[in-house]
Amino acid sequence: MCLHLSRSVFDWEKAQSRLKELDNLTSDPNLWNDAERAQKLMSERTGLSNQIKKIEDLSNAVADGYGMIELAEAEEDETLLADAEKSFAALESEMDKFELESLLCQEGDSNDAFLEIHSGAGGTEAQDWASMILRMYEHWAEKAGYKAEIMELSDGEEAGIKSATLKVIGLNAYGWLKFESGVHRLVRISPFDANARRHTSFCSVWVYPVVDESVKIDINPADCRIDVYRSSGAGGQHVNKTESAVRITHIPTGIVAACQTQRSQFANRDEAWRMLRARLYELELQKRRAAQGAIEAQKGDNGWGNQIRSYVLQPYQMVKDLRTGYETSDTTGVLDGDLDDFMRASLAGLARKKGG
Repeated sequence: MCLHLSRSVFDWEKAQSRLKELDNLTSDPNLWNDAERAQKLMSERTGLSNQIKKIEDLSNAVADGYGMIELAEAEEDETLLADAEKSFAALESEMDKFELESLLCQEGDSNDAFLEIHSGAGGTEAQDWASMILRMYEHWAEKAGYKAEIMELSDGEEAGIKSATLKVIGLNAYGWLKFESGVHRLVRISPFDANARRHTSFCSVWVYPVVDESVKIDINPADCRIDVYRSSGAGGQHVNKTESAVRITHIPTGIVAACQTQRSQFANRDEAWRMLRARLYELELQKRRAAQGAIEAQKGDNGWGNQIRSYVLQPYQMVKDLRTGYETSDTTGVLDGDLDDFMRASLAGLARKKGG
């Protein structure tokens, strides 16, 4: 039996050096004069410190495991040897998970994320499906220890939602969620059909990294149309009924960013500009990946033939990712936010492409 914790993906020396640099920066009493920069540095320090500690803990656990095996073999203790083998199996799983997480090192991966949901083909069915998807990602964020804020929400005519934008705040939020971009397909017996027929519904999910002021995204104000409108829907406790919601349309690309959850029109406008910058930044990242051959397809119609994942509730229970082939029959768990295995399968696929 042999286990080895590789530090090749995680640059150990660089990480140690950066942590010392961050320690010096965060100990500066003047740091909090710029609260946004301070929060970003503190977040980076916490994340890096946790990664370093994780490697140290895993390395110590491996050493302890080998010590346990040597003792079991010396004393010919089969029970102790079996316990050691179980510990190693669990450690191997933990190390595989950590090495996958270490691959979240592409540009923007460590950032917060905007997650945008749009109902597609299927009318009321699709709008209900979009609300289920929104709930799924809110629960995933909660389980992952992230903070999730609804920035914009448009109610459906009869049920569900037409669209929503969720801001997910936490280290590597974009790195994990970027694998969720695409069309999600649902097959079920419709709760809105008196004849209890089976329906197929679609909704799209697109994910963008939140960018700070250090990332320069040039936007010509003349290329944008700004509309204000009345807030509506369950967009948060501060949503009011005045015309404070803001929608910005970037005419050259057709990209739309909207926010309605802040108290004032000024605050909503500021957040909408951030969202637009994030969308344009993601567009630039996609262009770079396409040039490198890292992505093979762009967005298509929100309907048949473009889905990344299929959720079947009837006549059987199955959620299957059409890119990686990963599937599970635990549809209840998935719709309640248990998405980590799907994300890890996508990350493992990315690792295989790099290795190949």
